[in-house]
Amino acid sequence: MAETIAAMKSAYAALSSGKVEVPLRSRLPIPPHEAVSLFMPVFLQDESGEALAVKIVSLFPHNPGRGLPLIHAAVLVLEADTGRPLALLEGSILTAIRTGAASGAATDLLARPDSRVVAIFGAGVQGRTQLEAVCTVRKIETAWIFDSQAERSEGFIHEMAGQGPLHADLRAAHSPEQAVADADIICTATTSLIPVFADLHLKPGVHINGVGSYTPEMQEVPSETVRRALLVVDSRPAALSEAGDLIQPIRQGLISETHIHAELGEIVLGERPGRESETQVTFFKSVGVAVQDAAAARLALSNAQEMGLGQVVNW
Repeated sequence: MAETIAAMKSAYAALSSGKVEVPLRSRLPIPPHEAVSLFMPVFLQDESGEALAVKIVSLFPHNPGRGLPLIHAAVLVLEADTGRPLALLEGSILTAIRTGAASGAATDLLARPDSRVVAIFGAGVQGRTQLEAVCTVRKIETAWIFDSQAERSEGFIHEMAGQGPLHADLRAAHSPEQAVADADIICTATTSLIPVFADLHLKPGVHINGVGSYTPEMQEVPSETVRRALLVVDSRPAALSEAGDLIQPIRQGLISETHIHAELGEIVLGERPGRESETQVTFFKSVGVAVQDAAAARLALSNAQEMGLGQVVNW
């Protein structure tokens, strides 16, 4: 995770400095199954070299009822100077790790250094890597886990307690208010169409990572919170096109596009400041951009080659 957090910072810096070719992801609706497939190509240049990749993510909402994952994904890595296929990586876990690492990077740059309590909304795979990443960059003592299905929170705690950098006391929250009451950091990783907590319950100086909302209809963070927060995004065009957490308050007339303070890469580069006071609320909104996948896949492939992992296929 620490390696991936560093890779995300580099990737975001490259994105904000114009060293990335990354069109908005293409959405392919699949009406008979109420599903969608997303196609995300990217070319990246940074201090680690070049990376060329494309990710395909398919979301089929009826899969869980068939005993299958909601999301299937794959990342194809190409040789940047020839276009030759190099590797095919399972994309769901890679996406979860890089999404967690993005929040880890944002937390490292925006959360108060003395942050000790975190609240995780969503006890799925994404929530797990969110917690791991936050615990990598801050000395978390207590973690509150909230999920609309209480048994999922208990399973999360049983599985994650003591794993890797997790030395926190993990507790199941019985309500959103209990989860956020003392939280210094909040991570939302749900598919909710309505805010998962109330603005009035937030602690002064809290930092929020919002990673679940990726369509204009989805909203995890209250509009009132967005309006009063220092708003940082992964990509301005992507966030304004896809993030319901921004689109909803814009439609309500509470904020405008100029409310975006910075891209995270601009803060990495020192072009924009981060947190300005101990009581300021900061909000990192990520919809996910392909440059994250290229950087994470490059790192994963390099580590796999060093460790002798993977299956070699004649092409």
